[in-house]
Order: sequence, then structure tokens, then C-alpha cells
Amino acid sequence: MRQQVKIWMRALKRQTCALYLASRHAGVSPLAKLLIVAMIAYVLSPIDLIPDFIPVIGYLDD
Repeated sequence: MRQQVKIWMRALKRQTCALYLASRHAGVSPLAKLLIVAMIAYVLSPIDLIPDFIPVIGYLDD
């Protein structure tokens, strides 16, 4: 269990760094930068934007 958490945290760190670098790169389109910001805001948001009563997506969201 502890090993899986370490692997997951390492992957999360790598992906976060990749998103940061992509958002700072001049060649990335403004739409892609907006999607990066929206994705980070959605992950960090304490509000459940997709309610659980929606059949499959609501439970996957949690």
C-alpha cells in the first residue's frame, strides 16, 4: 500500500511539473492554457461540480 502511494505521488508531481511547464511555454495556445487552469482549479476545488446522482460520471468524479 505504501509503495503504491509513493508511485502515485511521484506521478502526480511529474504531471504537475509538466502542466506548469506547458502553461509557461510560449508555443502553447491560449485555449490549452485556459484548459490547464480550469483543470487545476477543478482538482483543487472543494465544491463537487458534478453531482452524484448523475449515473456514472458523478461517482467517478469523487
